[in-house]
Amino acid sequence: MLTYDDGPDPGGTEQVLAALADHGATATFFALLSRARRHPQLLAEVVAAGHEIGLHGVDHRRLTGFTPTEVQRRTRDAKAELEDLIGRGIRWFRPPYGKQTFGIWRAINRCGLVSVSWGRDMLDWQDVPQTQRVAAALKGGLPGTIVLAHDGFAGPDDGADDGPPPVFDRGELARLVLEAYGEQGLVGRSLADALIEGKQVRRPWFKH
Repeated sequence: MLTYDDGPDPGGTEQVLAALADHGATATFFALLSRARRHPQLLAEVVAAGHEIGLHGVDHRRLTGFTPTEVQRRTRDAKAELEDLIGRGIRWFRPPYGKQTFGIWRAINRCGLVSVSWGRDMLDWQDVPQTQRVAAALKGGLPGTIVLAHDGFAGPDDGADDGPPPVFDRGELARLVLEAYGEQGLVGRSLADALIEGKQVRRPWFKH
């Protein structure tokens, strides 16, 4: 299952959308509300292309810096605003950096959202060669694995301070990964599309 974080982002999201379309693949895009507000038309293009939208947060600040009560309020309000922007409901949530305590997980759940982690990481947030990113996306190669990728890179305007973004073609990476999946008889699918025939697996994921 393909998931993309930190968008929508001009210059990245369009490239990923084109690659997905060329390979008949779908993905779940975990959008930052801070970016959705700045690029609502690009968010609409993701939806129009048949992909799924999840919430990645109001911004990219670690939720462990907030109380569970604050997390619940922020997440509830962000969910409502993002749903208004896309004109449909949202089912999934991914905590920034994957950081959540049990109390934060419970706050997310009380907002009617399911917290989603990942099993593979494309390393597209690091300054490493494309070959290394593709290898990371293929590691294990198990059908049904949730793969973490990014169509953008959160910056200071999103509450993040992770240094300069790595410079590479996100569309090219998506194509390389999808081609490699195709050679194994696999197709990229959004969480919702995968669950049409698959089964949701729940495991504890608590990281400070």
